[in-house]
Amino acid sequence: MVRRASPGVTADARAGMIDVARSERLRRYTVEGLRVVAVAAAYYVSAKIGLQQQLVRGQVTPLWPPTGIALVVLMLWGLRMWPGIALGAFLVNVMLGPSILPVLAIAVGNTLAPICAYLLLRRVGFRIELDRLQDALSLVFLGALGGMLISATLGTGVLVASGALTAQDFWPTWSVWWTGDAMGVLVIAPFLLAARTVRWPRGTPVLRWVEALALVGGTAAVTAVATHSSLNLLFLVVPFVIWAAFRFQLAGAAPCVLIASVIAIDAGATGSGPFAGQDLLAKMVILQAFNGTVSLTALLLAAVITERNRTLREIEEACERLTEALSRLASNEGLDQLPTSRPKRRDRRE
Repeated sequence: MVRRASPGVTADARAGMIDVARSERLRRYTVEGLRVVAVAAAYYVSAKIGLQQQLVRGQVTPLWPPTGIALVVLMLWGLRMWPGIALGAFLVNVMLGPSILPVLAIAVGNTLAPICAYLLLRRVGFRIELDRLQDALSLVFLGALGGMLISATLGTGVLVASGALTAQDFWPTWSVWWTGDAMGVLVIAPFLLAARTVRWPRGTPVLRWVEALALVGGTAAVTAVATHSSLNLLFLVVPFVIWAAFRFQLAGAAPCVLIASVIAIDAGATGSGPFAGQDLLAKMVILQAFNGTVSLTALLLAAVITERNRTLREIEEACERLTEALSRLASNEGLDQLPTSRPKRRDRRE
């Protein structure tokens, strides 16, 4: 005879399960809410830092770090983080004007640009480790140069339509806007992706530390000289970027790119060195060409070296497994060939 469970026990168990599910849902919503607030705060603070180099209307800058932060957030936590990006973009632009409707449109553009860049990267199978050549190319051309066309075009068009800018100012402003958003992706995103995987090395030789410090210091010094000299010496930065990517891969290349780009952007904003005597559009072309070249060189070389190292490790592991298999096979064959003593068969006639 089958005994049925007591109705009271079943109801209590069901109520307990409901409470557990409710508390788990509440915890998940709380974590998501805190993440959204953190994203909005990071967007706002990084935007204030980027606005220190503004060139047009106090709100268009050649380096817009929030785009890189927004893209990395979407890569790590998914599309559900878009409210934090939208909130941060609105809070930044509402104080810059010109009025509420243009501000809303600009905030929409600032939100859509990283979302579209994220969707494009996900479409092509982008990996946040940036350890493949295709990942570096995708981040440069789809994430930065392609995805940021949305925010630059929409934002500049809104400013012209609202009367905050004249029609003649469209392309110079657009160039600054696009440069700033693209540089935010090219400079900030790789640095954040590299920083999340960096661990404090143990047992690292002293010469390795000296090399890293010399690399960072040399990149800063050469970039400062090149961007404040009347001669065109920007190409001197490239060997340091190659050195960083070859010796330290993304962990070394990303900080050097960040240092070189920040110094170059400051020089472009103040009009020193190779940027002296140039109009706004020419400055942005030079700046975009320099930062794009440095970023592309660093990302591509770091990805190629990382991919090569991974292939070498896989080949070594395969060789070790093959050696072990051959050793076992040789030992088994040796056992099979050992002589065995069998009792002599007696003749039946005996």
